[in-house]
Amino acid sequence: MDQIIPFISEVGFPIAVSLYLLYRMEVKLDMVIQSIQSLPERIKL
Repeated sequence: MDQIIPFISEVGFPIAVSLYLLYRMEVKLDMVIQSIQSLPERIKL
């Protein structure tokens, strides 16, 4: 247990930053998917 707490304090910040960046990337990918799906409708017009 004494070895786990320093490990969490050292690795916790990079994990938090990675999760935040993954969340932002997911939002951006959703926007890209929506635009690709609407592309055939825009081409028809």
